[in-house]
Amino acid sequence: MLLSAQKQSHELLKEIVAHGDLVIDATAGKGHDTLLLAQLVGQDGLVYAFDIQAEAITASQKLLETHQLSSRVRLIEDSHSHLKNYLKADATVSAAIFNLGYLPGSDKTIITQASSTIVAIQDIQDLLKEKGRIVIVAYHGHAGGPEEHLALLTYLQSLEQSKWTVLQYQFINQKNNPPICYCIEKKASTK
Repeated sequence: MLLSAQKQSHELLKEIVAHGDLVIDATAGKGHDTLLLAQLVGQDGLVYAFDIQAEAITASQKLLETHQLSSRVRLIEDSHSHLKNYLKADATVSAAIFNLGYLPGSDKTIITQASSTIVAIQDIQDLLKEKGRIVIVAYHGHAGGPEEHLALLTYLQSLEQSKWTVLQYQFINQKNNPPICYCIEKKASTK
């Protein structure tokens, strides 16, 4: 059976995240991606999880506490576009994940924006290790979603092929704008 965009995003992370890694959840939301990353990095790894909504940070914290993994995560109530303010300039990130759209069950007018999302992706690209990945699940069926998705797609298509591999995973015969999973992988340098 084919995987949903969300499940595919998790498989892309599981393939590369290892114990001791530094990873980023750029949109903590309800904490499900944060929890997965905390499990993957082990006790010696660290997850930075960002969200602009206090409700998301609280939900993520509760989920992490339930699984006794809070010590592996730094929850930050701030925009992912400010992530460089929290990470060391020489940090090496193995993976990151974004879920674009709005926090399920909350105010649908508070949405991710292309301007901050693309800044955050670029900042993570600067920190990404070779063969590291940035996984993005784009929910685009809401007000503002198509505009953000178009800007994201335009940016992803512009990435230099010699440095980046970009995957698009989507269902094309489903109604109601099913989410699309993208993956940016940094190519190994050819020195």
